[in-house]
Amino acid sequence: MAATLRRLLVQRAARLQERPALTAPGWDTLSYGQFRNRVEGVALGLLAAPCPTGTAVFLTEPSPWTWAAEVAAACCGLRWEAEGEPLDPALLGGTRFNSEEGRGPYHDREDAVHGGLPFHGGLDQEAVLARLVRLNGRLGWDHDSRIALPLEHLATPEVRAALWSALYAGAHADFGPAGSGPRRWFSRVEAPAPFDAAPFVDFWKA
Repeated sequence: MAATLRRLLVQRAARLQERPALTAPGWDTLSYGQFRNRVEGVALGLLAAPCPTGTAVFLTEPSPWTWAAEVAAACCGLRWEAEGEPLDPALLGGTRFNSEEGRGPYHDREDAVHGGLPFHGGLDQEAVLARLVRLNGRLGWDHDSRIALPLEHLATPEVRAALWSALYAGAHADFGPAGSGPRRWFSRVEAPAPFDAAPFVDFWKA
């Protein structure tokens, strides 16, 4: 098992480079390798300015950038909390995205990111990973799973937990309108079932 959420992203991207990670309006479908690049582009922007480990940040916009930003925060050893500093939109594909000034600090941060760093709701990264292990055992998701998720509800705890579960499993997360039901993006790929929030209730409660 990965020791940190940062290592989880690295491992999934290395193992599943060309497999689909995320389908979202405006992004089409990103492979795991492309998703890692997008996450790390946000992370470089985050660390282009001083941002100590443990700093709390947050974003609520119903955009796939919000998911990339949450993973980037974890990779930087930051907390993702509603009372945290709102992220600058320039990080999200704008002028601070993929900043060269953050490249060195981001790579230097790897040794400072460890399982005991707080991440969300009183849970540290190690605790989140342990919950993902147990949840994946119940869900049975793997890299052949395709999960429909309502983009409008991206900031809810249940959808966030489902996204982390999909990343842990190496599954394909598919954003669509709430209540849209199954959709087909590729004629030869089975459409995902509608999202069921029940398995993810209380995931973030310490």
